[in-house]
Amino acid sequence: MFDHALEIATAGDIDKAVEELLDELTLVEKVAMMSGRGFLDEMRRSGDRLGSSTYQAGAGNDRLGIPTLQFSDGPRGVITGNSTCFPVAMARGAAWDVDLEERIGEAIGRELRAFGGNLFGGVCINVLRHPAWGRAQETYGEDPWHLGEMGSALVRGVQRHGVIATIKHFAANSIERSRFKVDVRLGQRALREVYLPHFKRCIDAGAGSVMCAYNKVNGEWCGHNQELLLRILKEEWGFDGFVHSDWLRGVHGPEAAAAGLDIENPEAEHFGELLVAAVEEGRVPRTAIDDAVGRILRTLLRFRAQPDRETYTSALVACPDHVALAREAAEKSAVLLRNEGPVLPLERREVRRLAVIGKLAAKANLGDLGSSRVRPPYVVTPLQGLESYLGETALVLFDDGSDPERAATLAETCDAAVVVVGTTHRDEGEFISSEMLAGRTLGGDREILTLHRGDEDLLLAVTGANPRTVAVLEGGSAFIIERWRREVPAILMLWYPGMEGGTALARLLFGDVAPSGKLPFTIPHRADELPFFDADTDRIDYGLYHGYTLLDREGSEPAYAFGFGLSYTTFETSDPRVVVESDRAAVTVKVRNTGRRAGAEVVQLYVGFAESSVDRPARLLRAFTRLELSPGEERDVTLEVRAGDLNWYDEAAGSFALEDIEYTALVGGSSRAQDLVGARFRFDSFSRS
Repeated sequence: MFDHALEIATAGDIDKAVEELLDELTLVEKVAMMSGRGFLDEMRRSGDRLGSSTYQAGAGNDRLGIPTLQFSDGPRGVITGNSTCFPVAMARGAAWDVDLEERIGEAIGRELRAFGGNLFGGVCINVLRHPAWGRAQETYGEDPWHLGEMGSALVRGVQRHGVIATIKHFAANSIERSRFKVDVRLGQRALREVYLPHFKRCIDAGAGSVMCAYNKVNGEWCGHNQELLLRILKEEWGFDGFVHSDWLRGVHGPEAAAAGLDIENPEAEHFGELLVAAVEEGRVPRTAIDDAVGRILRTLLRFRAQPDRETYTSALVACPDHVALAREAAEKSAVLLRNEGPVLPLERREVRRLAVIGKLAAKANLGDLGSSRVRPPYVVTPLQGLESYLGETALVLFDDGSDPERAATLAETCDAAVVVVGTTHRDEGEFISSEMLAGRTLGGDREILTLHRGDEDLLLAVTGANPRTVAVLEGGSAFIIERWRREVPAILMLWYPGMEGGTALARLLFGDVAPSGKLPFTIPHRADELPFFDADTDRIDYGLYHGYTLLDREGSEPAYAFGFGLSYTTFETSDPRVVVESDRAAVTVKVRNTGRRAGAEVVQLYVGFAESSVDRPARLLRAFTRLELSPGEERDVTLEVRAGDLNWYDEAAGSFALEDIEYTALVGGSSRAQDLVGARFRFDSFSRS
């Protein structure tokens, strides 16, 4: 029966194919398609190893030949098998490279197909509201526009290979430890302008699935939230895919089906027989069941009707092309925060003895050990990468840093010192309680925003002994580094860099490639410059401001601004010009490489609202692009902003509105005022949407 429906769908009539299948299915069969199964059995068989194989996350009917949704998670790569491990999403957010992210999505899609999967749960686009959030590493950053551009690129790449991309966690999920209980309270403006637009961007890019969050929004569980799932997502945005719950504790009763939840994962705890009974008793309408199953079938048919682009064999998993892509991502994502002297790049002919210090230098530090964990066939650590790169041309001397005085003594005898410090899965990650994981507890929100005191002492000791010291930071979010940042001459943010991180680090430090990453968040001087955060709270209020918009509002200069990152060359942005045609403004600037080395600049367009009569941020990111330039090369760069992108949400009217004011286009290499050049413009026509 499904094969016949697929023929109809391939011919272009998916709705007819869905109707035929719905007519054939019984109520019990329909409800059976609305839940996952087999996850807990697989966990037991694998010794509690998450993602040991793909598992059924809904759909499936043997009688009619309807296939199952076979799920695997992310976003570092496919968590099944020994797949390619890319840098964490936060690192890739620092690359600001939409094309790269789309290519990573394609690699993930290929590898998941090779494992027999067709549903990828790794497009995490939650707002980084506060750097203490334990799963910060899984998202791309603090800005909704940036999140939408990066997330939609991953969606396009994954789905190009017949894999359904799930965007998550819908919505306002930015605390980890209390995610099963916290009620996030926010007004319609904050919801619509800050916490939802990136989801809309990914829906517009064709995302086939949405995962709802564990938390409550304005008093209602996300999986039962009719405003989010029905009124906004399905009715207002016209989303025609399916919504599934987060794994375990994402559903609180069969009534969720009437609120717009289409699949309960990973097992039928509240759906299944309980949902059948709720329908028969009239507590859940049959139309809700037909709508849910129709969405599942429509999505399956849409993706099955796409012709395969290639043959998806096991040879694709961690293949050379994908490994090279992981290295490219690690290189492009590294953010150079400081380079006095300059210390970097190191000259190979001048480094005969290199001190590599810190326990993380010799550790495969890929990120947290929850549902995003990837187990690659190998990992190149920083120490291994430097040893391999230098070969016999230099002596690489390692010290684990446990004794700062001993490490300093070693550094004093060397031509340069590289100190690798930061966080691990013990400091941050997905919170999985002991009752969920056979007595063990994993992850949670960060308890401190600085480095560990011992790491700070180590950096200061080594720098005191060797003026050519480089601090390499591994982690998934912002560090407050005020105690030592002015003492250490070079600081490079490497993130959790994936399986090729050590190779990338060596090439970066010795100048084979120039750092080009830009911060996807703001680094403040002090924790009290950040929004309120309580990892164990039952309720929290979210507003319009966080990150760079909050510091701008308070008049506080950050330690390092959103969008900031140094290179081994310098860039100049000049001559801003704006051409307005109806509801579109094309902003053109000249960008010149003013240094002596080739490099990449991320050109960022912000829009200012100085004339606004509404409470609005000083400026908001509205476009960006990466640009490779040779020494002395200059190019015109044009970025476009649409009138609809500058709307604000009028709560009284219940709709978005565009102000009839003069706007300011601000273009440059970071969000700092001194890095931006501006030009004013006004739209010729106005619209409401």
